Formats: sequence, structure tokens, C-alpha cells
Amino acid sequence: MISKKIVDSDAFIDMALSTQALYFHLLMRADDEGFVGGPKKIMRMIGASEDEYKVLLAKRFILQFPSGVCVIKHWLIHNYIQRDRFHESQYTEERGMLKLKENQAYTEMDTTCIQNVS
Repeated sequence: MISKKIVDSDAFIDMALSTQALYFHLLMRADDEGFVGGPKKIMRMIGASEDEYKVLLAKRFILQFPSGVCVIKHWLIHNYIQRDRFHESQYTEERGMLKLKENQAYTEMDTTCIQNVS
């Protein structure tokens, strides 16, 4: 399912239609936790440009990991998968770098050091 709360937002509507299409294609190919292992492959499949991907990153509709994996930030707002149909993501390391906000959106964990050990 796709949440109108996200796709009817001004931030989403202000993006070019080609960028919106890339977002929908990433949504369709994400695993049960919202992770996409090959976003560049999807971009090539649909003829999307690197700039469209960068817009999704800049507007924080997706979050990128150094491994090349990305996650749909609002995945849990868009989708609820029943436990008996749910398959855990293979991207456990990347999932460990995220936390869930109260609104069910992924965000990066704060990894700043609060203690100086030197």
C-alpha cells in the first residue's frame, strides 16, 4: 500500500514526475523492511538519472548506506506486513544503523561520541 500522507505532501508533489516514478519503483522492489539492495540497477531499468536519485536523498525520501543499499524512509508508514507473511531483511548491518521515530519513519542513529577516551 502507498500512503497518501507521503505522496500528497508538498515535498513529494514538488519533485519532477520522473523522480516520483523512481520512488514508486524503489517502493515496489524493496524488501519487507523497506531495503533496496540494487537501486542503481532499478535506475538503469527505468532510465532514471543519478540526479533523480540525489533528489530523493536530498529530500530524505530514501536513506543511503555506504554499502550501496538504500532504505525507503517512510516504509512502515506505507506498509504493514502481517507477521506470518513477513520476511526479515538480509541487510541487518544497515538496519542496525537506523532507529524508528515515533511517526514510524526510519532515521539514522546518532553516532557522535559523547565521551573522549584519549
